Parts: sequence; structure tokens; C-alpha cells
Amino acid sequence: MEKNQLHKKRIVKHLYFSHMLSCAELSVKIHKSIPLTTKMLGKLLEEGWVVETGFAASTGGRRPVTYSLKQDVMYVVSVAMDQLVTRIAIMDMENRIVSGLVPFELQLTKNPNAPAALAEKINEMISSSGISKSNIAGVGIGMPGFVNAVKGINYSFLQTDGLSIAQYIAQRVNLPVFIDNDSRLIALAELKFGTARGKKNAMVVNVGWGIGLGMILEGELFRGHDGFAGEFSHIPLFLNHKLCSCGKSGCLETEASLLVVVEKADKGLKAGNVSMLKELPLGHPEQAFQLIVAAAGKGDKFAVEILSEAAYNIGRGVAILIHILNPETVILSGRGSAAGKIWQAPIQHALNEHCIPRLSVNTHVEISALGYTAELTGAAALVMENYEKDVIKNPPVSGSHFPVTGNW
Repeated sequence: MEKNQLHKKRIVKHLYFSHMLSCAELSVKIHKSIPLTTKMLGKLLEEGWVVETGFAASTGGRRPVTYSLKQDVMYVVSVAMDQLVTRIAIMDMENRIVSGLVPFELQLTKNPNAPAALAEKINEMISSSGISKSNIAGVGIGMPGFVNAVKGINYSFLQTDGLSIAQYIAQRVNLPVFIDNDSRLIALAELKFGTARGKKNAMVVNVGWGIGLGMILEGELFRGHDGFAGEFSHIPLFLNHKLCSCGKSGCLETEASLLVVVEKADKGLKAGNVSMLKELPLGHPEQAFQLIVAAAGKGDKFAVEILSEAAYNIGRGVAILIHILNPETVILSGRGSAAGKIWQAPIQHALNEHCIPRLSVNTHVEISALGYTAELTGAAALVMENYEKDVIKNPPVSGSHFPVTGNW
């Protein structure tokens, strides 16, 4: 890739993550001189990628001009998967959904057709949006399981013969593809755009069909040696003899996942517990969970108790994290964050019981502001983190925009 084009890509990347920067700030971030950065900014302004957005706050001298990306200059395809449901959305440079976000059922377990079905759905989404692939930076995919983001492999789901998942999907959609574990992408979203922004050490708990974890250590997303860090769901905390999805028994997941919340709520209703809930659609766990959250939001005692029990058990796991890592913040994110502050009191109760006070006194439990959109935002951020890499070669595209994929 020609050097000037690489510098321009780096500017685009940093403006995406920072929203608004001055020339001097960009110069520091891309490690280039101010004259060269000014030249690159001038070209991006001419080509319609960047706009002036005003002046930075005064520091005593002349206020510097600030720059931002045009929100519609480029797009990212974001895919958020779990074991049961997949969501696909096309997002602009301000992480706003411009097309898609229609959830569809895609069973990952024992489904050899899942990779082909996913590629087909991505192509359908792009086609229906009317957005040219030349204006799409790439596809980011968050998924459960043991994911090695560097190799593009998921050792738990979506097996493809002879190719990594990233390669398989890239060949079928003709765009750069990047994958990572869903909980790590949720943590990435929180780090770049959410509650963890500006925090050095934070634990992001993904409350879903399992209990995932994304770790931010010293201001960076921590993936571990093989990319498997954060398997919070499978900490053995209970002597309940319940078989976990990992094949072991007594894992945190067996007492705190949203599937367990739905199952316990169903058993409680059948046992005669008084509630505004009458019957839960067990064949549609996502809908069932939404009904429980809605009832809890209206003050339903039974629904609050069911969620509080799961939250307390999550708190027991969080206590271990605090003892080992001493984070500044623990953020509850993902699908389960829809229950909001209902989680906080029972988690704090567990911390009061199971944490050494000196270790936990300065750790705050917070609810994500990104919520259920965090994984989609993280998938977009994954693409933009890798934006300057030359991962796919396409012929140049005519027009005022430089091609967003390949050598431009």
C-alpha cells in the first residue's frame, strides 16, 4: 500500500474512534509530522471523507480547527451471533444502524450449514441496503465459543473445511472479514464508546445465554495467549451436579445464565408462584426473557426475585475477579443488561459477602449504556481496528471516494 494512502487510512481510523480531533492530535496518533498530517487532511477534505467541525477548547492560544469523518462516507457490516439468534446490521461511521437489524434464528450447535447460511444472509443484507460493497470497509462478526481472532477460527462453532471462518465468509461476500468472541467485542465497544472509555482496568460481564467476560487491562483489550481469555461462564462455583454446556458440572453458567433464569421462572410459575407472568414461551427464550424483564420493571416480585438470584450468583463470580484483578469498574453489558439496575443490588450484596472490603471498596458496578447493541458496535470497531491492513485486493473504484478495500 502506498505510504500516503496508509497515512490517510490511519487518519480515518483515528477519527472513527475519537469522533473529533485536531491536526496536532492526529499528528501524534499517526506518528507523523504536522505538515504531512495537514497535507493528508487536505486531501481527505477534498475527497469528501472529512469535514471541519469547529474549534477545540482554548488552551491559551489560537484555538485549533477540529475534524470529523462524514458519517455516510463508509459503512461496516456488523454481525452479532449467539447460540440461537443472529443479528446483522449495516452501520455508518457514527455507529448508527442504517440498514438491517432483523434478528433471525441460526442454530450454531450441530449445524454444518450455519457458515453458508450466514454468508448468504450477509449478502442479502448488503444487496437489500442498496449500498455498494466498494463503500463497505468490511464485515465484523462476534460469536460465542473459543475464538482465535488472529487465525479467524472458532473451535466451538461454525466449522469450515480447510478454511478459517474469516476466509470462508470473505470468499463468499468479497469483503474483508474479522471475527472475535462476542464478549470481547462487547468489551471493545465499552472501551471505545461506552462506560469503560477512559478506564484503565475494567471487567465487562456479558450477561446472556452464558456469562461471558471481556477484560480491559491497562487500557487495552486482553485476549490471552491463545485468544481464549475471559471464559467466565465456566468457573466452577457450585456443587449442584448440573451439567454445563462445556461438559463440566457446577459452572457459573448453570446458575446464572439467562436460559437458567427462564427455566427457573417457568418452574416457579408451574409451582404456583403469584406473578403477572402467566406462561412463558420456552421455545423462544429471548421472548421469554423479555417478558420477565418487563414484569420486573413493573414491580413483579416473582420476576425481581428470579433476576436477583441470578445476579447474586454473578456477583459471586465477580468477587473472584476483584480478588485477582482489582478492577476499577465492573460493567454489566449484553442482552441481560436490559434488566438495568435490578442487577446492581444483589451483585453488591454478593460482593459484600464474598470480597475482602479493602479490595472491593473502590470497584464500582455499572450498567452498560450500550446494552444489547454493544456486540454490534464492537463488531464494527473490530473492522475499523484492522482498517489500515491490506487484507483484500480489489481493482480501483472510480469516483471521488478512494476504495475502502484493497490497494487504494
